[in-house]
Amino acid sequence: MDAGFQVKRSATRLCSMEAIGRHRGMRMFVAAFGAVLLLLSPVAVVRAGEPVPLLAYAARIAGDDARTRLVIEFDREPAFSIHYVANPVRVIVDLPETSFGLKPESLQPRGLFDAIRYGGMGAGASRLVLSANGPTEVTHAEVKPVEDGKGFRLVLDAERIGQDRFDKLLAEQQWTGTVPSAKTDRPAAAPPPKAGVFVVAIDAGHGGIDTGAIGGVTKTEEKHVTLAFAKELVERLNHEPGIEAFLTRERDEFLSLPQRVQIARQRGSNLFISVHADTLRQKEIRGATVYTISDKASDHLAADLAARENLSDEIAGIPLESEPAEVADILIDLTRRETQAFSVNLARSVISSFEGQIKLINNPHRHAGFRVLQAPDVPSVLLELGFLSNKEDEKQLLDAEWRKKVSTLLADAVQRYRNSAVANGG
Repeated sequence: MDAGFQVKRSATRLCSMEAIGRHRGMRMFVAAFGAVLLLLSPVAVVRAGEPVPLLAYAARIAGDDARTRLVIEFDREPAFSIHYVANPVRVIVDLPETSFGLKPESLQPRGLFDAIRYGGMGAGASRLVLSANGPTEVTHAEVKPVEDGKGFRLVLDAERIGQDRFDKLLAEQQWTGTVPSAKTDRPAAAPPPKAGVFVVAIDAGHGGIDTGAIGGVTKTEEKHVTLAFAKELVERLNHEPGIEAFLTRERDEFLSLPQRVQIARQRGSNLFISVHADTLRQKEIRGATVYTISDKASDHLAADLAARENLSDEIAGIPLESEPAEVADILIDLTRRETQAFSVNLARSVISSFEGQIKLINNPHRHAGFRVLQAPDVPSVLLELGFLSNKEDEKQLLDAEWRKKVSTLLADAVQRYRNSAVANGG
């Protein structure tokens, strides 16, 4: 842990043998209950040989805008570390891989914190991100056994502090904010694609701690909708001659926006398609949209959507860094016009395939400065399948037959694009 945060464990050593026996029994019960929750989850799968995640099974928060206490109960003793991020102020609590079986109402924003998010970060790690409404310090952090032997309790006490004190915390902490590499079955260095194979990267938007949008009727999280469709699309594309498709993420895990771009480039991708299903305040708006990158948004809707999507890393508690020079060139000067032109061609092919088959938004090809579309050498589009804020779209997005139909239409569009590229020597 960081300096200044010592976990108190003396109470653990003072447990009587009888209490230990009761504690072990309850741990077995809670662990078994956690396993049932994991099995019921459509996306959480414990693979053979991997350690079972911690289970966070209860939580509560209390306090005001001067002091706030947060308590989370686990089935086993959690290791943790605490860090701070500025602009905006966030308190980061890093944990081992954890399954959060918490009631949504148990960690509602309160006191010092305007927003609270939690979830997986990949590489066997999870994270709690506390967005504060001003400079804040965790002045006390403790792990101790739950009195009735049901596991361990993490107690965090936070206080409002001055800006000078917060700046000192930032300067003294030994933490870069680096995201762990995503835990996947991909080799560290992927083999080059076979000669003549057209490689397509399918990126399921959001994941892990970044849930994305929430369905208005079913409360389904966008990260699950995008992964279900992405898997369907990859399977369909891999039946197309000459095409090899892969997923940037294969499970419910967090990937930063630069990681997604990097994965596509490392695999020698010829195309990159990022799949999303957002929400809008205007619930009557529905239909699919295809976005390409540009330095200036085509309209207010595209600008607002790009701004929200670009917050993904901030939501996960990752400090934003300056854009690399080559990325700045794309967003400002558009020096890689060839890649841009190919992206536009792909967008037109997708829209042509969708027209008359599924509902499209008015002016379905739009553009804005999406960070996930920044690969300088990979034609890229962001596909909004529809809006979870619209009940008709939400119903379709959760329908397996509809997903199958759309993936077939999209595969046809990709194949047409590939055929055109091959015919023109690409």
